[in-house]
Amino acid sequence: MPATTVTLLAKPGCHLCDVARDIIEDALLDFPQVELVEHSILDDPELFERHRNDIPVVLVDDVVHTIHRVDSTRLRAALAAEAP
Repeated sequence: MPATTVTLLAKPGCHLCDVARDIIEDALLDFPQVELVEHSILDDPELFERHRNDIPVVLVDDVVHTIHRVDSTRLRAALAAEAP
């Protein structure tokens, strides 16, 4: 099991979600122990109701890290802080 998990809440056709995914994937090149999990809010009515106007949402170990725009430097700092 990975030490840290980054979760991306997104939906198909969301440009900001695509940008967030690219930033996350690039950051994770430096953190191979971190797992990326992606959920479409369209597949979960509760997630849809909670986040339909606020995607993408990025969680680090189930804690909201970012809503809308992902900052690579901030994400990398959070991942470094979580590193074992």
